[in-house]
Amino acid sequence: MTSNATAKERDGVFTRLANVTALRAVRDGLVNIIPILIIGAFPLVLLYFPIESVREAIGSFAGGSLKTLLELMNNATFGLLGVYMTFSISRSYMNLRADPGIVRGGGILAAMVSFFILTGVSDDAERFSMQNMRPQSMFLALLAGLGASALYYYLSRALRKRRQTLFSAGADRAFTRMLSTFIPIGLTVIFFALLDIAVIRIFDTESVRTLLIDWFNTLFSYGETGFFKGFLFVLFSSVLWFFGIHGSAVLEDVMQTYFAAGGPQATDPVLRKEFFDCFVLMGGCGATICLLIALLIFSRSRARRTLSLTAALPMVFNINELMVFGLPIIFNPIMLIPFLLVPLFCYTSSYLAIATGIVPAIANEAYWTTPIILGGYTITGSYAGALLQLFNVIAGVLIYMPFVRLLDKSSEAEAKRQFTSFMDYFKANENDPTVRFTELNNAAGVFAKSLCADLRHSVRKGEIVMAYQPQYAYDGRCIGTEALLRYKHHLHGVLYPPLVIRLAEEGGFLLDLEEAAVEKVLSDRDDVLDKFGRDIEVSFNVTGTTVVSEPFLRFLRQLNAERPFAEQKLCLEITEQTVLTFNNETRAALAELREMGLTLAIDDFSMGQTSINYLKDTVFDVIKLDGSLVKGLTTHQNCREIISSIVGLSATLNLTVLAEFVETEQEREILHEIGCDCYQGWLYSPAVFLDKDK
Repeated sequence: MTSNATAKERDGVFTRLANVTALRAVRDGLVNIIPILIIGAFPLVLLYFPIESVREAIGSFAGGSLKTLLELMNNATFGLLGVYMTFSISRSYMNLRADPGIVRGGGILAAMVSFFILTGVSDDAERFSMQNMRPQSMFLALLAGLGASALYYYLSRALRKRRQTLFSAGADRAFTRMLSTFIPIGLTVIFFALLDIAVIRIFDTESVRTLLIDWFNTLFSYGETGFFKGFLFVLFSSVLWFFGIHGSAVLEDVMQTYFAAGGPQATDPVLRKEFFDCFVLMGGCGATICLLIALLIFSRSRARRTLSLTAALPMVFNINELMVFGLPIIFNPIMLIPFLLVPLFCYTSSYLAIATGIVPAIANEAYWTTPIILGGYTITGSYAGALLQLFNVIAGVLIYMPFVRLLDKSSEAEAKRQFTSFMDYFKANENDPTVRFTELNNAAGVFAKSLCADLRHSVRKGEIVMAYQPQYAYDGRCIGTEALLRYKHHLHGVLYPPLVIRLAEEGGFLLDLEEAAVEKVLSDRDDVLDKFGRDIEVSFNVTGTTVVSEPFLRFLRQLNAERPFAEQKLCLEITEQTVLTFNNETRAALAELREMGLTLAIDDFSMGQTSINYLKDTVFDVIKLDGSLVKGLTTHQNCREIISSIVGLSATLNLTVLAEFVETEQEREILHEIGCDCYQGWLYSPAVFLDKDK
């Protein structure tokens, strides 16, 4: 009990930390630049391919045009990564604040200007270059993206009550709102300009990054080169990366001085640049090749597994920005411990293995993009080097494993909270046709898009299942069953059916969903008959907009040609997302469905004008009473009268009437007295899954 409570408390702490606005802004902002990382990663793999002949071939192909193309793509993506990070993090922060009284675009502008100030925008080519925009500038991107946005936000709030709205005659609202942002933007920019000047003058340095380089060069100047100095190098490199500082760039001088071949103080024969590249930083900083494998094996998150598959190729060549920024690892409290611990373990085990002679000393060079196993063999000239890499990877995967599971738990808890909030919002607005949930610019819209993407994926994979609710006659005979579409989300369970239809409609794949449902019903039919009885009719639902569409009719014609519907006792129930307009095309479509051998039913029938209009043409066979009428039988006399009228009208037109939502014997007896003897509802059975779909 105590250990469970401790685990829950620990999980809760991580969840609360992950939901801090600043950390969420970093996480969301970095995830949003994944397309840039993907586009940039693959040219980087080719440009720095570990086989020299391949690099030469790329450089000479088409007169160097291929290399130029790859360099252009790399410069436009990774070369400007700091710019994209600043924009994306600032945008995420302002969206999370979601204050309608504050212009979000102003915060983004303030962050961008502040970033360029911190990177040293200047006419001096020595101080300002493209190098300042690369991943080496990610700490400045974080500082500007978060710091400048937060400062702008709080300045805007403080000034909101005092400021006078600035406008000119005829100025539109957008112009007026943006004009009112110049004071908080201006104050934010001034603050970061003064900060930059203060750092440069007080510490007599070029920038914050060079200040850090000088500090670490001084720190590593103490003591002899040996195990402890290498241990600190790995530790500080990982810590810097975790906090958004490019550890490899900051510690480059340390590497060249103490560990690179020919370095003035590279006195330890074990500690070489190849040692760190091949045995410690496998897959990149944090030995993230281990994290990649742990995610692929142990993570329940479809998104993380997809990210891992996408990042796999560049990470094989030790290019891990896609994982570091995409997961993300930066400022992710759950990943801090393994991100530090795994490379330290790999460092210690590798140092001891080589120092004790279990693995031969490093005798050869290897390009930094050389994949694991091959790298260990190359630099040691022995299979023992490859086995050492394999041992480190296995140990690293096991260290990352519990934290991957913890990350899943944290994400699932947050997703469930968001799902509950979204469902409240959806149910409050589901009857408003003007609301398109996947187009909303708020948290509900983001969540709707995510659910819509999951649903589309499941439809394509054929993961739609059906539940079946039996229908009974008054004498107790099972006369049919209705197939009800059910979508089992991998995290949220069975989704609210109207939400599923709405998402498919907004996502433009309602036709695909309903075709998948029909195919599932037909494939289930034999099992359904075994369960409920061989002499029953199986019903399935199709929306009114789909049922008369030419693509759906073609789909049914093909199914009917393969196995005639007339042989299968099938009923097609038409549900309404929009009013079914009866014109010549509609009448022809419904007539063709009946000719195929399908029984046609009207779902949710009442005495409204729309429902009555459906009876003008004798194309329907069954009327299913609106559930609200059945539920009101015992409390509202009017419901009895309406149902009695429908039953009488149906008898005249030779239509069968079936009552849904029959939950009590009292309701059944009242319906029987009125003349309705076909029922469906919890009195008999809820909708149930077939054994194979449970």
